[in-house]
Amino acid sequence: MLPNLQLDNIVRLRKPHPCGEYKWKVIRIGADIKIECLGCGRQVMLSRRKLARRVKEILPADQDKDL
Repeated sequence: MLPNLQLDNIVRLRKPHPCGEYKWKVIRIGADIKIECLGCGRQVMLSRRKLARRVKEILPADQDKDL
């Protein structure tokens, strides 16, 4: 499902957050995954299955500055 997901990775979701941002930072990995919106700072916990359906691409932590 999400085999190469690591802490501090940036994930781009298919739909935008209400603040307008598509990119989220992974801040916790376990049975559930906690992500933080890079636009407004909102934190959300999702199951691995739900996150796998919503992710469009996974970016390494150092690539978020280039976008």
